[in-house]
Amino acid sequence: MNDLLLGSLSAKFGLVDWGIVVAYLALTTWLGTAMAGKQATIRDFFLGGRKLPWYAVSGSIIATEISALTFISVPFVVFSPGGNFTYLQLGVFGSFFARIIVGYVLVPAYYKREIYSPYDYMGNQLGGRVRSMTTVLFTLSGMLAQSARVYLTAEVVIVVLNDQLTWLADHSGLDQLAWAIILIAGVSVVWTLIGGITTVIWTDVILFLLFLVGALVALGTVAWQLQGGFGEMFRVGWEAKESGGWGKFTFFDWSTNPVRTYTIWTAVIASTWGGLGAYGTDHLLAQRMFCCKGEREARWAIISSAVGQVVTLTVMLVGVGLFAYYKANPLSGEALELFSKKGDRIFPIFIVQVIPMGLKGLIIAGVFAAAISSLMGILTALSQTVQTAFYNPLRERYLRSKGIHVSLSGNVEELAEKGAASSAEDRRSVLVGRIMVLFWGVVLSLMAYLARVISDFYPSILDLGLAMAGYVGGALLAGFALSFLPLKINGRGFMFSGPLSVLCVFAVVWHQPWTHYVCWGFAGVILLVWIWQRMSEAMTIVSLPDGQERTRRALATVLRDWPQTLILMAGLALLMWINYYGYWPGEPSANGSPTYVVVAWPWYAPIGSSIAFIWGYLLACRREEPTESLTPATE
Repeated sequence: MNDLLLGSLSAKFGLVDWGIVVAYLALTTWLGTAMAGKQATIRDFFLGGRKLPWYAVSGSIIATEISALTFISVPFVVFSPGGNFTYLQLGVFGSFFARIIVGYVLVPAYYKREIYSPYDYMGNQLGGRVRSMTTVLFTLSGMLAQSARVYLTAEVVIVVLNDQLTWLADHSGLDQLAWAIILIAGVSVVWTLIGGITTVIWTDVILFLLFLVGALVALGTVAWQLQGGFGEMFRVGWEAKESGGWGKFTFFDWSTNPVRTYTIWTAVIASTWGGLGAYGTDHLLAQRMFCCKGEREARWAIISSAVGQVVTLTVMLVGVGLFAYYKANPLSGEALELFSKKGDRIFPIFIVQVIPMGLKGLIIAGVFAAAISSLMGILTALSQTVQTAFYNPLRERYLRSKGIHVSLSGNVEELAEKGAASSAEDRRSVLVGRIMVLFWGVVLSLMAYLARVISDFYPSILDLGLAMAGYVGGALLAGFALSFLPLKINGRGFMFSGPLSVLCVFAVVWHQPWTHYVCWGFAGVILLVWIWQRMSEAMTIVSLPDGQERTRRALATVLRDWPQTLILMAGLALLMWINYYGYWPGEPSANGSPTYVVVAWPWYAPIGSSIAFIWGYLLACRREEPTESLTPATE
């Protein structure tokens, strides 16, 4: 193969390909606008009026779950030395089992009431403060996980638009990565503002079909380019014995080593456990279930979305094809330099280098759309949860002080001025939702730019994206368990166990000296907040005129909580122990610095949810009276 200059890679993406990309974006914009209809209420904007068909919601779940992360990074996972099909275990076993449980356990619980997110359910069961805490945790999770997806697609944009981005970088203070992220985020914000979640879901349906077509086109092209076609591809893949007994097609990994990421045990146990959080309590995916007409349709949507594994299998076969193709035609020149900087670029390089004109435009359109779809989904999810958890309660309190009783959850409690106030608040809420979409677009763009630094610590951007969600996913799942099980407790314990859980997962992963200061600092904050709250509660209970007597009685009341204080301190001690000793020494790095071997990322959620649940229960109080009830759902 002749050496390829980086500029020539961009030149290979011609006007025909650009025409296809632009046509796809225009078609999707038109369709999203047509399907969205009039967004008259916040219920329309964030729930699609609860009238979307289950098959559309299922397609949206598939597209969101796959995203550009799977479409681009999974071929690299298979292509890389030792790579094989073991990643597929997580989907075939873990995520499928999780979908069944979510469909038959979590969905019925959610559809008993008119709610906008899983965090509304948790707040209704455990108290309003828990809704705020889970919203904060989800916000952190969304920023971490989705920034990796946007970053990955920005790397693809750099390959395709190198000449254009170089010109922009030369004439501005921003580099290529920043301009690529701005391009993706700009289109995503515009699409989201057009029609809210309805636009997101219907554009996702088109994206799912494009994913499937693009994967098949890439697979067919790589086989066509090989002398011997599919037979040669399977032969080379089978003979790659460094990848396992069946070469690249090795599916089962029976190792019990918790450091190994793709094993049957991580699939059946850890992936199932984590999948409950991903599909049931992570609002990015759970939000789509709330858009269905009823409980039965939502169950069908989440379970049927398991067919998305067909796309994953297809792109894994593409990874085998890339391995065979570049074994016969080694990378060279600037293409090799691109790959050396970021291995996940191997599939985009092949797309631009080898796939015929027109077809490459179709695939790149799918990649762009995947990133846009992922960003659209998280924009609506973050905007919705933050608005319902923080803005709506404050606005309702203000309106009640003016004598106007209007619910901002989409149902009117008491019409004022023959419904005019309710209608005005609906319009205002939609406007606030749009402003939040714009705000989160800026925040996620900044996070995507910072993801470049963190990506160096993970073998692939796929692992980076999936691991980021695991930091917080366990805490959210524990919040649902505490609210769903008949424990008759309030949410006081979760307010501390949730942050403790996230910190413990952080301590499991990071063991550099600077992380010790982070853990000590947050541990001190948690303990001080606990003591301050106990003092505040005691001062409220003790209402005596004598200041000294009030203080003495307050301290006595605090001391009565000493068992739970010790329990909290035990949790903080566990955090520090994990941070200092929760790893295995690895091989020293090239410069002689120490390395650390920790448990694989699928175990983050089980670890986090166990800690959040145990300490959430032990630090809680018995619930004496029911919390405020939400308005019953109307289907």
